[in-house]
Formats: sequence, structure tokens, C-alpha cells
Amino acid sequence: MTRLHPEGPPSPADRSASVGEEQLLQRRLGLWSGLAFGVGAVFYGVAQVMVAVGLERAWPLSGHAVYGAMLVLVAGMWLYCRRDRRPRASLRTIDVLITLFLAAWNLVMPVGTIPEPEAQVTVMLLAAMFTLYARSIFIPSTALRTFLVSVAAATPVAVYSVMTEAARLSVWKVAWLAAAVTVSTAGSGVIYGLRRDISRARRLGQYTLEEKLGEGGMGVVYRARHALLRRPTAIKLLKPDRVGEASLRRFEREVQLTASLSHPNTVSVYDFGLTSDGVFYYVMEYLDGLTLDQVVAGDGPQTPGRVVHVLRQVLGALAEAHGIGLIHRDIKPGNIIVSERGGLPDVAKVVDFGLVKDLETPDGLSHDGTLIGTPLYLAPEAIRSPGVDHRCDLYSLGGVAYLLLTGQPVFDGATVIEICSHHLHTPPIPPSERLGRPLPRDLEAWVLSCLEKEPARRPPTAAAAGEALERCDVGDGWTPDRARGWWRERGQALRGARAGRSEPSGATLTLPLERAASP
Repeated sequence: MTRLHPEGPPSPADRSASVGEEQLLQRRLGLWSGLAFGVGAVFYGVAQVMVAVGLERAWPLSGHAVYGAMLVLVAGMWLYCRRDRRPRASLRTIDVLITLFLAAWNLVMPVGTIPEPEAQVTVMLLAAMFTLYARSIFIPSTALRTFLVSVAAATPVAVYSVMTEAARLSVWKVAWLAAAVTVSTAGSGVIYGLRRDISRARRLGQYTLEEKLGEGGMGVVYRARHALLRRPTAIKLLKPDRVGEASLRRFEREVQLTASLSHPNTVSVYDFGLTSDGVFYYVMEYLDGLTLDQVVAGDGPQTPGRVVHVLRQVLGALAEAHGIGLIHRDIKPGNIIVSERGGLPDVAKVVDFGLVKDLETPDGLSHDGTLIGTPLYLAPEAIRSPGVDHRCDLYSLGGVAYLLLTGQPVFDGATVIEICSHHLHTPPIPPSERLGRPLPRDLEAWVLSCLEKEPARRPPTAAAAGEALERCDVGDGWTPDRARGWWRERGQALRGARAGRSEPSGATLTLPLERAASP
């Protein structure tokens, strides 16, 4: 196991963080220049309305030209920052230029449009303070850099005030400018320091955490970036409230068991470790796809050909796991992800082996005496007793198939007890009857065979279930061209809308068996 320490000389992770800072700077410069353009355009419109109603004097042609030129410049900076990745030196130059442009803008326009000198300087002062404060908020910058840029932007206004106003007024206005420089410098330094602290806190050795992807029974999953490889990865962290010797042993065992699987339809594990502050994590491949419940929620029932295509891949992954004595125990739509991998559409991956049971391991880590899994997809024997075998995964997969074909779970209920009671006693409605239209008979029979209450009446193995599924006649198959078309027309839109969605298949539960079974 690798133990990581944040101290020491700059590492590849630090260099990778520097690249992240450049990208953040580019985004923030784009935001700030876009905001400057929007505010400037609104002010221009307000000024022309005031001219039209006689509250301001008409602008000279040169005033329109200068104002228009400034709008074009900040719009150009906004467009420049929106495209491609720009060099760090260019971004730093834009940071200075846009601040100085706005300072010049603030200086020139009042002189050309406001006749009273004191009013001119007052407007300049307000505009300069707005510029300094806005930069300190939007632009990631050290305190020293902010101080130098702010002084350069505020000096012309201070000089103009001294040259045109009485000493008493100019002293107060220069004092307010100095205060604005001080506050913007301090604020920028605080914000920059907080961002660096957060960045360090979100770094695990060579990996930097970027976005929370989801949360399971044992841990929280983040998208992350590797310092050298630059490829996106997914990192699972043990939940702080689960920290303890037994939890660490179980979490470490999950990693080892998952890493022992090599089937192409099982998520790959790259690395694992324990940070210096005691956070246990493991790193796996990042799947930029959709869970099956997200597919159904956004696209409705799926065609039989696609259902067979996905299920055969899942059965291949389960056959390998079962072959070495492992059962998953939490097969559900939320733990099966389909994505485009290596130019192939609709590649299915089985994830989250957090409740996996090793049939050859003593029961100290296997949750004996508890009901575990997701209620909508629990096998009846998992409800009756903790002693389950690989056929509980086939029951759960039958529930997944049912959802894919009908758009609805096999059983539903207001409480966990009601759902479990259905799994124990209620015969499932045939998928075609629930869907309201015919389905291939042999495929429907296959689904119902997986959903048999007694394990002995289900397919004996995942391999046998896969062979039976392959023999099902589903008419037109799910071809690669159809799959690519679906991802092009529907998949991209669903991926864009998936953020913030709840998991329709439900959360994984770990409950004392006597509590779950009680009325």
C-alpha cells in the first residue's frame, strides 16, 4: 500500500496543478471580460437614453468612437479566452491590459461627457473602485500582483483629481483610491490563498480531485486527474463516518477483489493508497457514460436487441467473478454503466463491488446477519437469510432486464418491507403485459426464469444464462451503426442532463436482517 505525504519538493502533481491554474485563469478572464462588455454596453445604452431626454449633453463623435473601440477590445478578449488553451504569458498580459483598458475607459469617458470637473472625478472614482474590486473577485492572483496592477489602474484617476480639484477634495478621493487598492489587494490574497488550500486539500498524491460523481454505501466517488498521464480517472474515498478498522479492512478488500478481475466489462482498478491524514482511496478508470437507470429515465424502455447486447456483456463480467468465487450482491441499473469506449458504442461496465462476497473468505467481513443490497433488486434468499450464492446476482440482473424492457421495476412499494414482501411472495407480471405490447417470447421467458423465487429454478450459472440469452430470437439486432446513432442523437443529450439526477434504482442498504424482515 502506498502512503502519500503532501510535504516535499514540487512534484508532477504540483506541475499539473499549475496547468489547472492556467485553465482557471483563462475561464475567469473570459468571465470578467464578458462581464465588462455587458456592463459597458448597458451603460452606453443608459447614457444615450439620458442624452435623448436631455439629462446629459450629446456625446461628440470621438466619444462614440472611443467607447465603441473599448467595447470591441473587451469583446475580443472574451472571444480569445473562450477558444482553445492559451499560453500563460498571453493570459497574464490580458489580465494587465484589460484592467488598464478599463482604467483608461473610466478616465476618458467622464471627461468627454460630463461638464462638471468634480462630477467627472466622482464618476472616475466609482468606476475605478468597481474595476479593482471586480478584478480581485474574478481573477486568481497573488496579493503582490494585484497590488501592482491596482496601483497602475488607480494612478491616472489620482493624478487627474490632484490636477483638477481643490486640495481638500483631491486628498479625500486619493485616500479612497488608496483604500480601494488596499482592500482589493487583501481580498485577492485571501481568495487566492483559500483556493490554493482547497486545491491542496483535494490532491491525493499524483491525483487531483475535480468533481463529485456519486456516493455509494461505502464511499464517495470523484472524477480526478493524474498529474503525468493527464487522463481522467475516478477515485473512490472511504466515507469519513465509515472510518474504523473493520471498514478499512473491508474497503481494502474491495479494492483487492475488484483488481483481481480482468474482464473487459468490469471496471479496471489502477491504484490505491492511504493518505498521510488517514483517507483510504482507490483509483479506477473513469467512465464518461450513463448508468442504465439514467438511460431508462431519459429514453424509456429499450429495444430487445439492445437489452440483449448489454446483458450479455454484464453476464460475461459476472461469469468471471463467479468463476473465482466472488458474487457482487448489488447488481442494479445504477451499477452498470454504458459508454463509448475505444470507438465502440454501448460498452457495458459493472462497477461498485463494495458489497462483494468471497465464498472462500471467513465471514468476518461478509456482513453475515444483515440484509444488504438495493431493495428493488434483492433476491428473495438475500431477504430470508444471509447465506447467498452467485444466483442472487442472476435474480438482480433479471430485475435490471425487466426495467430495461418495460421502463418500470419488477416490484415497487411505499416501504422497504413492502418491496421485500413482493420479492418473497408476489409472482412478477410478465414484461410484455406490463409494457402493453408483445416482446420476444424466449427473451421474456429468460427474464422470468432469472426472477424465479427459488434459486434452483434460475439458470445455474452466469455462463449458462449468457448462452441462453444468446439463443433468444429478438429480430433485428442492435448493430454498431444503430448504437452509434443512438449515442449521437440521444446519448450526448442525456449525458449533458445527467448532473444532479437522483438514482431511480435506489440506494444500497445495509440493515440488520431481523429489522428488515420484521413487519
